[in-house]
Amino acid sequence: MEQFVMIFTSTGRLTTSPTPRVCGVVSSGNLEVLVESGDAENSCRIDVSTPAEGFRDIWKAVLNDFVERQPVGGLHVTINDAGATPAVVSLRLDQAIDAFRSERP
Repeated sequence: MEQFVMIFTSTGRLTTSPTPRVCGVVSSGNLEVLVESGDAENSCRIDVSTPAEGFRDIWKAVLNDFVERQPVGGLHVTINDAGATPAVVSLRLDQAIDAFRSERP
């Protein structure tokens, strides 16, 4: 099991929801993403837990792409991975941000 934290600076800030949002499930080939309000206005903290060791560079590339596409300032994202591919990671991150933006709980 590998766990690490990455902090990204973001010029965009997402209007924060008072309710954390969860997207996906922790199951084989999938992952769970939790998005909630963070402490720092211009940065995003992303905590990753994954059973696949040695893929930190790939995670960093996927997360860099996510931060470039989404206004993530002021967010804290927690990822519980169960062996998801980079495409699934990207999809779940976008779904979680969409859910966080939504007014529906």
